[in-house]
Amino acid sequence: MTTDKDLHPDRLAEVRLELRNGIAHITFDHVLARNAMTVGMYQSLQKICEELTQSSVARVAILRGAGGKSFVSGSDIAQFAGFQNGDDGIRYEEGIDSYLAPLAMLPFPTIAVIDGMAVGGGLAIASCCDFRISTPDARFGVPIAKTLGNCLSAGNVAWLVAHLGVNVVKRMLLLAELVAAPELLKQGYLLATYSAEDLENEAHQLAERLMSLAPITQKSSKQTLARIIKNNLPDCSDLIRECYGSEDFKNGVTSFLKGEPPVWTGK
Repeated sequence: MTTDKDLHPDRLAEVRLELRNGIAHITFDHVLARNAMTVGMYQSLQKICEELTQSSVARVAILRGAGGKSFVSGSDIAQFAGFQNGDDGIRYEEGIDSYLAPLAMLPFPTIAVIDGMAVGGGLAIASCCDFRISTPDARFGVPIAKTLGNCLSAGNVAWLVAHLGVNVVKRMLLLAELVAAPELLKQGYLLATYSAEDLENEAHQLAERLMSLAPITQKSSKQTLARIIKNNLPDCSDLIRECYGSEDFKNGVTSFLKGEPPVWTGK
């Protein structure tokens, strides 16, 4: 198991892996920041998924945020303060794609258990999972048009559209809306909603159901779907470079870290 503490021992942020009875329990633990993902945490998640892919110890994975108030609230914003130009943004988005790819391509089913918020990187992680269950008050979105003024990679957008539909994704990206769990339950993005007290038990029941089925069929089915979604993605590096190289993005990061509302200029 690799944790963020191994990579950055001065940070109280980690991704933990526990293996119990064929279930891989992956926990995002950065409670002081509502489980916001540091680069080290993304790297830990990537390595954990790569190790699970190479072994045969797990038949299902359950992913959950620590603390009971948030799944993952996004990415650690402080890392953006050192960005110099749009090429930094391209490298960052390429990194996010590479960190999450092993999760999406795990050869067995995955379950995201969401209480609180799944926002930004948290929405991306939840969407990489095969099934999502949440509390009724959970909220989902990518409010970067209100907070930072950055953008997502083509692969990330394509994955969200495939799971949420283009109209919901437009509300999240263009209107910066956080969409509530009941709507996403009706729409099919969520498999079910449960009380916070019942989430863990229901996740284990779903895991047991998945483990009773044909594993090679599950692998073939989920990886075929993933390849279809990722096939023939357009090159959007010009848009990413423009967005991350803008004055709006620099202002958005500075304002966020100061706790002030940003002022957008379109430059």
